[in-house]
Amino acid sequence: MRVAGNATSTYRNAALLSLAAVTPDRVTTSAELDARLQPVLDRLRLPPGLLQRIAGVHERRNWAEGQSFGAATIEAGEKALAEAGVDRARVGLLVNTSVTRPHLEPSVAVGMHHGLGLPSSAVNFDIANACLGFINGMSLAAQLIDAGQIEYALVVDGEDADQVQHRTVERLSRDGTTRADFMREFPTLTLGSGAAAALLGPADAHPSGHRLLGGVTRAATQFHGLCVGSASGMYTDAKALLRGGMQLVMAAWQEARTHADWSDMDRYVMHQVSDVHTDAIVKAAKLDRSRVPLTYPRLGNVGPASIPITLAHEAASLTPGDRVLLMGVGSGINTAMLELAW
Repeated sequence: MRVAGNATSTYRNAALLSLAAVTPDRVTTSAELDARLQPVLDRLRLPPGLLQRIAGVHERRNWAEGQSFGAATIEAGEKALAEAGVDRARVGLLVNTSVTRPHLEPSVAVGMHHGLGLPSSAVNFDIANACLGFINGMSLAAQLIDAGQIEYALVVDGEDADQVQHRTVERLSRDGTTRADFMREFPTLTLGSGAAAALLGPADAHPSGHRLLGGVTRAATQFHGLCVGSASGMYTDAKALLRGGMQLVMAAWQEARTHADWSDMDRYVMHQVSDVHTDAIVKAAKLDRSRVPLTYPRLGNVGPASIPITLAHEAASLTPGDRVLLMGVGSGINTAMLELAW
């Protein structure tokens, strides 16, 4: 079933065969960030512990010396290939979905393609769509598998929040920073680093794979200016972003009910933002909170890698037949939901 410009999709023969996550070694606690920001917090009369109390982020991971998001992404891809037991020569598509990019040109995907030793015949490119990139990459891969254009696809993501976080702390510590400045950059302090990879292939050749059933995407691009990020900083109108994002998510949720019942899933794997965002969606959609796994308290918001990382952490507790819904909202604003049959 396809309506509204193909924004509602059903997949026939695509399956998730393996999923891998790589977590950085270095832990940065929110208390450490508070200590670095103590002078400006005192001057603005802001209490410490805002990251823990408001966002629910107690720590995040950063790359240690000798680690990098690029090497970690390649490592995640290698793990996914090994777990699925698929010959890399049969991979027809590599999609990199990272927000992190050290340069504008060439694509980040070319380095991943080379590092993974994929064949010359494997198409490779980036899909950039804020925190929805990984879901978009999986959806595109499923479409190409269904169409018979490719046999296997590798979707990867690696994020490095170190530089933007360092620059944000440095900027907020300057004289002249106002409360409005601080709150506009506060979400940047919730970010974390990490990497993930997923291998997709034909379900009929892999009966033990996890079927991609279908999903919806919807846009409210009138809100494209509410969260704007670059390598130097991310600037967010958090209240307006939450309000606009919730309106879009619930509109998409209601529309999806015409072709799928997602009210009783075994897991709801959400993009990992904060307590505020998670609580709002759980309440509005009347979800069972026990079925919503959380990784942001210890890993922070790892951008588009957060959904696959959370799913990878949850995989051991899932059993065949479980229904899983991937849910995300990305700056812009866009939302995407994708159903898997475990």
